[in-house]
Amino acid sequence: MIPNTSLPTNSNATSPPIRRVGRFSITEKLGSGSNGTVYLGHDPVIDRAVAIKVLSPGLAIVDKKQREQQFINEARAAGRLSHPNIVTIYDASTEGGTTFIAMEFLHGKDLRELMESGKRFDIIETVNIICKVAEALAYAHEHGVIHRDIKPANIFILTNKQPKVLDFGIARAPNRVLDDKGNPAETLFNNNILGTPNYMSREQALGQQVDALTDVYSLGAVMYEMLTMQKPFQSHNIDKLLYQIANKTPKAPMEIRPSIPEKLSYITMKAMQKDPVARYKNAAEMAHALQKIIARDNRLKRNRQNNDKSVEIGASKKQTKSSLFWLSCIALIVALAAIVIVTLR
Repeated sequence: MIPNTSLPTNSNATSPPIRRVGRFSITEKLGSGSNGTVYLGHDPVIDRAVAIKVLSPGLAIVDKKQREQQFINEARAAGRLSHPNIVTIYDASTEGGTTFIAMEFLHGKDLRELMESGKRFDIIETVNIICKVAEALAYAHEHGVIHRDIKPANIFILTNKQPKVLDFGIARAPNRVLDDKGNPAETLFNNNILGTPNYMSREQALGQQVDALTDVYSLGAVMYEMLTMQKPFQSHNIDKLLYQIANKTPKAPMEIRPSIPEKLSYITMKAMQKDPVARYKNAAEMAHALQKIIARDNRLKRNRQNNDKSVEIGASKKQTKSSLFWLSCIALIVALAAIVIVTLR
């Protein structure tokens, strides 16, 4: 069981250096990363466990201010949203020099961890997960929030296999107060390009203005990897990677894994079109295309079940007819025997 965070988790939880943040008591440290540290906390008002993300201390004054604004932006963006497939933000504040976000504590693992551990998702599992994420993004977009960093680490899979979208840290929302600056190791490339490079859209890679369709592209790239177990573009050199994203077209998923249905391969490649206009017009349209795949699978399952029942009924009728035939034969033999006995007398 781990918290809802894209930060790497520490397998050996340790005692926290702080005991309280805002109204929340801290029970243990869960993990840390470049942006901050995540703790398991307790909300005494609602009496529930929470994950608390605390901004890393020790930053230069200017950098610290930008990071604080980034945290505020994350809370503002995600806090405006209420959707079953988006992480819930409970509180965000700066108190006593500590900037934090308190959010729901989730049970499960993020998609990156699952895939790195060797987990392979079957086709319908993949479609179900991506469809729900697309629906969550459609909801966020309707409320003016663009995530801009959709990647496996930001899709958390609960123990009931439901996904949750995490980490709106570089999301763009109305009244956004954060400059386009972030962690150089993760989200800052060539003139403030924001996003994670393997899942960036072409417009992000070129440092152009982005809109909701950049999330559609990134979700397509995640689906590509789930289906093929390969990233669409790969290079250890960031410049080469960005060039590939901007100029190259990856193989269609069905070319890598022939068992992938042609329609699903088409959906993936349409979401990942270089030109945003050629993609699905919004995340809702992508979700609708995936819903058709799910509906078709459900119909096939029902048909198989009905066929199985028909076979069982047919076999039962055949058995019944066979039994009636032999009973009739026995009855006939008994009747003939009776006639013979009467005749002999």
